[in-house]
Amino acid sequence: VQCGPDVGRPDRGRLGFQVWLKNGVILSKLVNSLYPDGSKPVKVPDNPPSMVFKQMEQVAQFLKAAEDYGVTKTDMFQTVDLFEGKDLAAVQRTLMALGSLAVTKNDGHYRGDPSWFMKKAQEHKREFTESQLQEGKHVIGLQMGSNRGA
Repeated sequence: VQCGPDVGRPDRGRLGFQVWLKNGVILSKLVNSLYPDGSKPVKVPDNPPSMVFKQMEQVAQFLKAAEDYGVTKTDMFQTVDLFEGKDLAAVQRTLMALGSLAVTKNDGHYRGDPSWFMKKAQEHKREFTESQLQEGKHVIGLQMGSNRGA
């Protein structure tokens, strides 16, 4: 949905998923679709790369762009995880983290169903006046024990 109808669909199963994403073109189109026109982070070649190192380079460019978008290093897969099919679950975790960030940012570039991904927690900063802080110093917290019988 995010990339449009021209990317097609993978064949069923692990191998179909791996082959569909292996050359890095679809991944690059995905991350580019999350940016406004004119500021696409990954150059997508007109013809999909056929040489192995070019394919791996394209996947590495996606990973760099996803990290720049905000996906944490711990959520990123390694290029060999996809290329050699070692850990396709890591690839899925990266895509889920990217989707969660896109839904959380809510900048109008995400076109899919927002219920597919969980929103990340966001900061909710609170400000207290000096008098509110002083009032809190006179309350005995339940963790300190009880003042019954005092």
